[in-house]
Amino acid sequence: MKITFKLFAMLTDFLPAQARAGNVMELEVPPGATIAQIVEQFALPPKLVHLVLVNGTYVAPEARRTHALQEGDTLAIWPPIAGG
Repeated sequence: MKITFKLFAMLTDFLPAQARAGNVMELEVPPGATIAQIVEQFALPPKLVHLVLVNGTYVAPEARRTHALQEGDTLAIWPPIAGG
């Protein structure tokens, strides 16, 4: 099944080179794939996986291992961002 995968800020470095400019790519994943499986597939450092949204809805850290993605979902991940 296909999902849209977006990484933001410093996490864009973990995308394939051709996807970095737009920070987004289509991704083929097995049915029932979880957020945690995608994070592991891209070797994202857990401490940098801060804000996770599926179709614009926040997914809490404790739900990321069990939240199964569906065909057409958009998975977006941001690192912690400091500002002032």
